[in-house]
Amino acid sequence: MSLLQAGVAPKMKPISPKRTALVAALDVGTSKVVCVIARLDPKPGHDVLRRRSHAIEVIGFGHTEARGMKAGSVADLEAADRAIRHAVELAEQSAGVHLESVAVSISAGRLASERFTASVDVAGPSIRDSDIARLLQAGSQHSGREGRVVLHSLPLGYAIDGVHGIRDPRGMLARRFGLDMHVVTADTAAPRNLMLAIERGQLSVEAMVASPYMAGLSALADDESDLGAAIVDMGAGTTTIAVFSGGRFVHVDGFAVGGYHVTMDLARGLNARVADAERIKTFYGTVASGMSDERDMIPVPSVGSDSREPPQVVSRAALVPFIRPRVEEILEMVRDRLSASPFAAEPQGTVVLTGGASQLAGLPDIASRILGRQVRVGRPLGVSGLPEAAKGPAFAVAAGLLVYPQAAHLEHFEPRKTRQMMTGTGGYFARVGRWLKEGF
Repeated sequence: MSLLQAGVAPKMKPISPKRTALVAALDVGTSKVVCVIARLDPKPGHDVLRRRSHAIEVIGFGHTEARGMKAGSVADLEAADRAIRHAVELAEQSAGVHLESVAVSISAGRLASERFTASVDVAGPSIRDSDIARLLQAGSQHSGREGRVVLHSLPLGYAIDGVHGIRDPRGMLARRFGLDMHVVTADTAAPRNLMLAIERGQLSVEAMVASPYMAGLSALADDESDLGAAIVDMGAGTTTIAVFSGGRFVHVDGFAVGGYHVTMDLARGLNARVADAERIKTFYGTVASGMSDERDMIPVPSVGSDSREPPQVVSRAALVPFIRPRVEEILEMVRDRLSASPFAAEPQGTVVLTGGASQLAGLPDIASRILGRQVRVGRPLGVSGLPEAAKGPAFAVAAGLLVYPQAAHLEHFEPRKTRQMMTGTGGYFARVGRWLKEGF
């Protein structure tokens, strides 16, 4: 917890593009906890995913209902601890390995973006990796704020002797070297308590990262990221936004309204139990009814304890008045935040919806109308071995955590001693475990 107390969340050491690595990802949300273990193997470039240096193969998967979480934050430490342990144990059993640290996503804590500039004198005649490291460190040191934790410190562009817009300055001649930096922060309480819940299960946090950034790494093709795109990750307790431009993550925002609020509206409207309303929303929920929806009848169990009481029956079309207003409210809040972000300068930019709440029937159409953009539902790209049920938008963040080690080199990293990521029973996993122990 020392890094977090200093105002900086743990950051992952970049992986070598020439080495195989094992990665453990943990996505702790309001409604579900997902743990995924994957092997990353070096590979040549891909037409759609050019920036990825490794192929991703899932070897372990654990998924359970979240407990003790509210709006992405820990509300009951004991309950959250048990749910996390269960998901991790399921993933460990399927992979045949023992985890000691994980990369973790976070959607709570009022995610926000800030821009900073920094500059340093170049030590030699040309810019070297050591100069870049000093510059990133200088930028990170000036980004701390009381009560906020720095999740990401990402360079948006470099400047050489006053000339801006340099993408890769290595080897260039310069006297003064500067950069524009995108810093993502969160309120201290949310990441601190999430780390505490995870560490109670004898796990260390290798990296803590913003959920919508991970969804973007997972669901965006490189061309979309280059031309301008916004990821809207619609979770149960939060809706978070990440904007990409020029191939870079340039903005983040979010608010504590999500799919759970739709469920509660439906439960009140149908006078149903919350669990039944969630099931009905998942299987029959829609924001726009068609001709057949009037004839598609759905049984709604009674709220009372008398099992002999017959359930009420409603049409699928009758769900729309309870679901649509809240969805429209969420999308209008997204629209307002996007209009105040760099995405407003990308008139042809695409909006990609991820998260469990994005699966409501008819959502892309209504989102396109409200946002005034081309909208599609995003799913994990370039990840093999995922269970069929985990290939949808609800698992984009978890899949993005497996991509993140390939993007970790973009951020400043402070060398530190941590435990190895996982151990196996011998052979291949033992060899990789030793390399991880030495490297981390």
